[in-house]
Amino acid sequence: QVQLAESGGGLVQAGGSLRLSCVASGRTFRSYSIAWFRQSPGKEREFVSGISFSSNTFYGDFVKGRFTISRDNAKNTVYLQMNSLKPEDTAVYYCAARDGVWASTISQYDYWGQGTQVTVSP
Repeated sequence: QVQLAESGGGLVQAGGSLRLSCVASGRTFRSYSIAWFRQSPGKEREFVSGISFSSNTFYGDFVKGRFTISRDNAKNTVYLQMNSLKPEDTAVYYCAARDGVWASTISQYDYWGQGTQVTVSP
């Protein structure tokens, strides 16, 4: 069983930056692949970025070099550094975990956090 807790969301102006954190419980964190998804009102939840248990990284097409994902296994934490934020990045950001290889689809993730709100003003 893995529990996830996101933090770092908030209100920022367009062009600004935020760093989201996802802290996981459990002793086998290093064997998990972690992904960030986001959901804005009226839209489906979409993949943002992921990092495999071996630290390979993956990004949604809309990220275009603005976001960087990383992990610190000693702290059971995955980070999402978001730069050059745009109003369309406004959403609730969720981290999710699955044991083993990375996947990009929601249904393949077993554990989810409660989400953290990111709001980008024009």
